[in-house]
Amino acid sequence: MSGAGLRERALAAAARVSDPEIPVLTIGDLGVLRDVRVAGDIVEIDITPTYSGCPAMRVIEQDLAAALRAAGIEKLRIATVLSPAWTTDWLSAEGRRKLAEYGIAPPAGSAARRALFGSDAVRCPRCGSAQTERLAEFGSTACKALYRCRACAEPFDYFKCH
Repeated sequence: MSGAGLRERALAAAARVSDPEIPVLTIGDLGVLRDVRVAGDIVEIDITPTYSGCPAMRVIEQDLAAALRAAGIEKLRIATVLSPAWTTDWLSAEGRRKLAEYGIAPPAGSAARRALFGSDAVRCPRCGSAQTERLAEFGSTACKALYRCRACAEPFDYFKCH
């Protein structure tokens, strides 16, 4: 198989790997999957954690290796790349849609805007109201904050910008 064909097969298999903490998202949706290359007959994959201490990275590596082997790719190398640091700007439009449908408010705008103004305008993923309040900086995982909607009174996670 040509290097391009092997790369496309590896990319397709890798992009379908689910995030273990938010299973409706793939690592492709998240932007965690950074690069897929072919060097000779070895597939090299770069992944970037959503934050440097992300406990899901080991599981992602194992799931990624299993997905590639299921696609008939035995020679592979997976590298964790920390620079540039992951940002919510890398979330795909599809990933943002999936988060909202799952009940997690997607990041509001770009991470650069938050750095300038220091806060996010968070809409409730259930009713769409902007009348929300942050209850806790950390939600069910460190990459999410816990919010409550004042309109429908429902609590929800918000995928924090960074």
